[in-house]
Amino acid sequence: MSRTNFEQLLQAGCHFGHLRRKWNPAMAPYIFMERNGIHIIDLNQTVVAVDAAAEVLKKMAREGKKILFVGTKKQIKDVVAEKVSAVGMPYVIERWPGGMLTNFPTIRKAVKKMATIDKLTNDGTYSNLSKREILQITRQRQKLEKNLGSIADLSRLPAALFVIDVLKENIAVREAIRLGIPVFGIVDTNSDPNLVDYVIPANDDATKSVEVILDACCGAIAEGLEERKAEKADEAAEENSNSEEKPRRERIRKVAKQAETIEEAPAATEAPAAE
Repeated sequence: MSRTNFEQLLQAGCHFGHLRRKWNPAMAPYIFMERNGIHIIDLNQTVVAVDAAAEVLKKMAREGKKILFVGTKKQIKDVVAEKVSAVGMPYVIERWPGGMLTNFPTIRKAVKKMATIDKLTNDGTYSNLSKREILQITRQRQKLEKNLGSIADLSRLPAALFVIDVLKENIAVREAIRLGIPVFGIVDTNSDPNLVDYVIPANDDATKSVEVILDACCGAIAEGLEERKAEKADEAAEENSNSEEKPRRERIRKVAKQAETIEEAPAATEAPAAE
């Protein structure tokens, strides 16, 4: 069953590309036609691409892997935060911090610093500081939260990157390529699809366009997480069953062994008849 259809994508405006003069020739295979100087994206290919990407994302989620979503455009920030946080995946909607992937240990230190500030604030360590010092620490904490709050639980490099607008997020894409991290991307007609492993040709500027694609992809991730949860529950039930079954099997084995011992014992000799 397809996760999205032609009509949904059409109504969301996923087919609108950029002006012809801004196009990237590498996107030619994904362009259906040109109308009034604007390229129109082939939505039949978009439907197939969304389904293919969704299945891979679902598999990753089922395996417990993390996918980092990146979308820093003003008009899509809220949509990305809402959809992605609902499935518990990390995301970046503010400026991409250069080196976030290639210099990941430094980013982790900044996240730990944020946690340290929280700890020292809660235990009263900062209570003796001046108002000015407390204000400086509070501002620093707010800045860290704004830029890194959504990746606080990302303890290791993500298994994949999902990028909205490959051109705008080119630094993130290149970092992922350098580290061999697969990239999913909503790619418009002005971008290079060759930088992306899983190309989703679509309008990456319109909020509704991004929303309908994220709905399908995050829906697949949610399914993967549910399947993972069900598998873990089954494994736990099986382990519990085995732990309860083991003593019973041991008792049966012990009784069987005792029965074998009785059968193998020599029969008692009969007393001689009286003369």
